[in-house]
Amino acid sequence: MNLSFTQTALVTRRVAGNGIALRPCGGMGRDVDLLSLKCGLVQIAAEYVNVCFFQSTPVAFVIPQSLDRTPNTYRYLSPPRRSTILRLGILVLHLYLRSTLTSLSWEPPLRDSMDPVSRDLDRQTTDPRPAMDATADVQTQMGDMQIGGGTEDMVVDDYDVLDDKPDVAEITPDDSPDENAEPLANDYDAMRERILPILPDLESEYEATDTWRIENYRSMTRKERGPKFECGGHPWRILLFPFGNNVDFASLYLEQAHEDEDKPPDNWYACVQFTLVMWNRTEPSITACHTANHRFTAEESDWGFTRFTELRKMFAARWEGSARPMVEDEAVNITAYVRIYKDPTGVLWHNFVNYHSKKETGMVGLKNQGATCYLNSLLQSLYFTNAFRKAIYRIPTENDAERKNSAWALQRLFYLLQTNEEAVSTQELTASFGWETKHIFEQQDVQELSRILMERMEERMKGTDAENALAKMFVGKMKTYISCINVDYESSRIEDFWDIQLNVSGNKSLDDSFKDYIQVETMDGENKYFAEGHGLQDARKGVIFESFPQVLHLQLKRFEYDINRDAMMKVNDRYEFPEVFDATPYLSEGADKSEPYTYNLHGVLVHSGDLTAGHYYAFLKPTADGHFYRFDDDKVTRATLKEALEENFGGDYANMVNGHVGVRNPYTRTLSTKRSMSAYMLVYIRQSKEKELLLNVSEADTPPHLAKQLNEERAAMEKRRRDREEQHLYLAISVVTEDIFKSYQGFDLTNWETDPAAPLIPQTYRVLRASTMGDFTKSVAESLQLPAEQIRLWVMVNRQNKTTRPDQPVLDLNMTVNEAYSRYSSRDKPFRFWVETTTNLEDGNPPWPNVNLAPGVAPPILIFLKHFDAEGQTLQGVGHVYMKKTAKVAEIIPTIQRMMGWPTSKDSVSASPTSSSPLSASTNSLSPTPSILLFEEIKHSMIEPMKAKSTLQQAEIQDGDIICFQKTLSEKESSVIASAGGYTDAREFYDYLLNRIVVKFSPKFSADQEDNVFSLALSRKMSYDQFSAKVGEHLRTDPTHLRFSTILASTGKPRQVVRRNAGATLSQILLPTLGAYANSNQRVDALFFEVLEMSISELETKRSIRVFWLPDGITKEDPVDILAPKVGVVQDLIPPIAKKMNLSDEAESKLRIYECHGGKIIKEHNPGTVLASIPDYSTLYAELIPEEEENAGEEDRAIYAFHFDKEPSKTHGVPFKFVAKPGELFKDTKERLSKRTGIKGKQFEKVRFAVTQRSAYARPIYLSDEDELCAVTLRSDDQLALDHVNRTKLYPGKGDSIFIR
Repeated sequence: MNLSFTQTALVTRRVAGNGIALRPCGGMGRDVDLLSLKCGLVQIAAEYVNVCFFQSTPVAFVIPQSLDRTPNTYRYLSPPRRSTILRLGILVLHLYLRSTLTSLSWEPPLRDSMDPVSRDLDRQTTDPRPAMDATADVQTQMGDMQIGGGTEDMVVDDYDVLDDKPDVAEITPDDSPDENAEPLANDYDAMRERILPILPDLESEYEATDTWRIENYRSMTRKERGPKFECGGHPWRILLFPFGNNVDFASLYLEQAHEDEDKPPDNWYACVQFTLVMWNRTEPSITACHTANHRFTAEESDWGFTRFTELRKMFAARWEGSARPMVEDEAVNITAYVRIYKDPTGVLWHNFVNYHSKKETGMVGLKNQGATCYLNSLLQSLYFTNAFRKAIYRIPTENDAERKNSAWALQRLFYLLQTNEEAVSTQELTASFGWETKHIFEQQDVQELSRILMERMEERMKGTDAENALAKMFVGKMKTYISCINVDYESSRIEDFWDIQLNVSGNKSLDDSFKDYIQVETMDGENKYFAEGHGLQDARKGVIFESFPQVLHLQLKRFEYDINRDAMMKVNDRYEFPEVFDATPYLSEGADKSEPYTYNLHGVLVHSGDLTAGHYYAFLKPTADGHFYRFDDDKVTRATLKEALEENFGGDYANMVNGHVGVRNPYTRTLSTKRSMSAYMLVYIRQSKEKELLLNVSEADTPPHLAKQLNEERAAMEKRRRDREEQHLYLAISVVTEDIFKSYQGFDLTNWETDPAAPLIPQTYRVLRASTMGDFTKSVAESLQLPAEQIRLWVMVNRQNKTTRPDQPVLDLNMTVNEAYSRYSSRDKPFRFWVETTTNLEDGNPPWPNVNLAPGVAPPILIFLKHFDAEGQTLQGVGHVYMKKTAKVAEIIPTIQRMMGWPTSKDSVSASPTSSSPLSASTNSLSPTPSILLFEEIKHSMIEPMKAKSTLQQAEIQDGDIICFQKTLSEKESSVIASAGGYTDAREFYDYLLNRIVVKFSPKFSADQEDNVFSLALSRKMSYDQFSAKVGEHLRTDPTHLRFSTILASTGKPRQVVRRNAGATLSQILLPTLGAYANSNQRVDALFFEVLEMSISELETKRSIRVFWLPDGITKEDPVDILAPKVGVVQDLIPPIAKKMNLSDEAESKLRIYECHGGKIIKEHNPGTVLASIPDYSTLYAELIPEEEENAGEEDRAIYAFHFDKEPSKTHGVPFKFVAKPGELFKDTKERLSKRTGIKGKQFEKVRFAVTQRSAYARPIYLSDEDELCAVTLRSDDQLALDHVNRTKLYPGKGDSIFIR
């Protein structure tokens, strides 16, 4: 502790140039007692004194830290007390210095330069007796109070010791800070009270204290455990890593001490608050402690502090300023203070790892898709309103069970919540709403969603048993009235309400909000009410409730516009609501009160965060006599009544420590002293109807088709799960048969990808790897309804040219499927077979051509044949044949003729004129046999003609190769086929197949697109005109009137109109790499189409212009899209507007169009203005010329007006033209402005008016009611400016309006 006082308090002269440092101590041979002031338990003895004599530096009097026991106690002393203690210290120190410094060559300071206190001390005129009396008074009256400075020296300067007036120390026991004294570690009760206070709102169940006395600390092993002790009927102990758990700190933990043979019970846990204290057994004031709360389980059996205390400090000679070390003589004590709390909710300090809502609470939550927590909280609230759930189940959906039916989707969701073991997804429901991905990540208003959902469900209930079920539950009645005071006249209307919006701001409780809601407004003075038949009368205006619904939904207006911040803000003020609410005081006198309107709280929907970031969850009470539960997305936990009510009142945090800056919001990451979590919707249920509304919902109440559907889905899901688990035991084998080959049109033998349009597709078998190939062959034979002896399997291999062909037959049927897979297939390739069948038997066995051959005889080659039919534009398999390798290519012709049923002739084969031409089979003049062309299908992009005289071996034909044939066409036949858009050559048709793509066409603006969607197989090489002709043929419309648009893959919405370009191909339009259509987010298999009233050529001469029609002032805008000639004039825009808006001829003649940019009017266009002069970035407005402008006088002047928000550069809204009248005060002008703009009431009152120039940086001059608009707008560029809030920016994070399809 440093006591620093000014240089005049002791000495003022510098001695020996550098000053003198005096350090007397007991070791110097004499007992020095500089200052003996007994304050409490501590004897402040000056064993060390350090006095430096500097003329310009304060003198410091140092008292060792080891003598200080209570940190910062000195600062709590009153000024008189401080003065008394300092004066005593100065006196004793002065006397000591005079006696000690006599041997030094020291000249006393000049008395004239001393302060009065130092001068008296120097003259020895100060009477020490009052000081001694004061010392006695301090000792007797202050008792055990300490003066200390803690771990750091406390510096006290500028003391009032220099005051001339004597101070009187008034010391009483009431002022003594004894409660701040640190208890000793061996005083266990005092230590527990100090370091382990009972946590508020929790009930302590058990307590225990145990001390582990450690000897030979340095001899301990890496991990040591203390003796066991009991707390709460379970064993505990201290776990110590003496030299750190991989850190340079002693690591200390508390662990439950159940051994392997004495395991804790199933689901055992204990909620423990504990403190571990390490202390010096000789000096128990030397301590180090840490406190923690933890939920101990069998899995998390220990908890504590890896960095409990630093090792180098533990073994240092002095522990944090004390005279002793922490570990002294290799010994130290560790005390564990343990307190076990009751767990009322079952989740106190739970980490929610492996938490199972269904097991713990019997209920499941809803998965959050992105930002759908608001939806989840509302759905849970409606689900646990059991009468609502039963009403939803009564909607007939058996014949309308489809994805877009929101009633069916809601039924499924409720049934899954009722029967599932895990959290339920809301994807089906949001898909039925018609929501896209962007809607999933936008938070919407819960009240708006609730109303729309109720409307949709009511629509589905019309004409069913459930009709009006929702209205009976949720609809109340309120009366809006205006009642005259002096005459018997009242105007009123009674309206239904589904929920009530209550103000939070300015109200402290629910009752205050209802009083505010039904507050009566008096209409008098200038605001008198015009009563029919009575004229202007004083009246009362208000709202009163005629009845409340059985389920009362209260929307608390937590979000309001803050005029000071110019933004929407969340109201976090404290707002109380009761568990039981009596609504009777808010009913009209004539309301039916035969049953009490007393309501029990059923649900509290909570928002945590602020306007831009936050989270929604709900507290619900599923049963009338049960507990509240917290539904936080997929997690359901038990909650206390305080958690459901008081903690959601909002307002300031309780028990905030002085100087605390606030609590950090987990969603906005900001600090605040106010609670960010607060109720925004309350659900109350009428007590008299509680049994009816919360009745039990059983399996019998659910639609039977729901259970059947979901059970089938669950069975299929369970089967898929088992299949995944057993997948390593099985192998998927695909098989293609002769019938599949014959029905297939394309490359190779079949299309291995699943094609729903194909008549036959390869069959996939799930085969046990350990089974034999013989077993698999029998399975295939059974599916083909053939004996196993009549089929043979050929292994299909993937060739290097990316084709898949049969390679060799499987002869060893005893090998396992796994062995065959290892031998014939690659590990990363699918296992495929071709099935060869025969009906010819020799001695009961099939005569396979390449089996049982004579030695030296080469096996025949397996060849597949395809036929290209030019007339039918088809390419299909015919079958397979075996040919010798040495056979000529031409020898295959008779086989083809026989298989096709064509006429044959022995001498019908002749070679082509040139060897490089395709092989032809022609007839003599007497034979009707057609000519045939042969091609080899080498790979998808290589179809080569075959040479007539070459052998199959020379042509490199091998097992599994494909030969395609076609008839030779005459010129007339070819021209007919070509004119119809067909292909006359097999190679051309192969090229078409290579570039074939199935494109899905959808109407761009059709209300029901699914009824008009179709798909066409087109070639990627087709030009715009070619594929447009195909679409026109399908639609039976002129292709020149078709316009196409590309589609965004992410949203499914139109991206860009496809411009007609004769050089562009379908591939360039659908798969763009460069150019106008290049976009990775574009669908490659779909286009939008629209049928135009004019041809594309004519359309290209038009220009699309959007004009905003203003029907009523400037508050409403209706967009009108017009196709006008590019060389047209403004007059061409007027008739389409008049036609769409149903304007009369007279009104059409008064229509005008003006151009705006940057929120200001650029010019008013006359009918002859050329449209090409209007830039695309400008905005066009159309309106009827106002009557006052038509009737304007000669002196009246028209000016332009615009809107801005605080700064003229921040424009918004619709600018307009206004008439300024000379001599008219602005208060009268404002009435005309309200009529001209359509802005009325409070919204108009918030508008400030100014005059400014067209420039964006002009300074606005605000107008008062006594100004004249004509007098202040003298310059030609002066404009009237309306300063008010831009409403479009109030909800920066809010997306499109919510909807349900």
